[in-house]
Amino acid sequence: MQKVTLFFEDRPEITISMEVLINANGKLLFEGYDVGKMVGKTWGSTEYEYKYSVEPQELEKLYHAFNLRVGDTSGLLQSIKERFSVNEAYSLFGQFMRDHDVRFDSFIWP
Repeated sequence: MQKVTLFFEDRPEITISMEVLINANGKLLFEGYDVGKMVGKTWGSTEYEYKYSVEPQELEKLYHAFNLRVGDTSGLLQSIKERFSVNEAYSLFGQFMRDHDVRFDSFIWP
């Protein structure tokens, strides 16, 4: 499994962590977690989880969007990291995928 950290911030009132990985099945996963008092004030729970998953057959569109050779998973993860290493990564990456007609599933809790 290959993984990169897009954004990490740890403050007394909130911890934010966002990572992108390609799992053993070739699926791209964006995993984000916000934890802390500030999250509780906004969402009513001290934990907030958000994810994207992209099936392997859709990754070709991402390779082309980043001008990469199809199958260059390290290059893909690095390109995503270079472009989306900000606190708004989840929203920005989702919009990027929509702009490039990449089909994906999303999950938000709570």
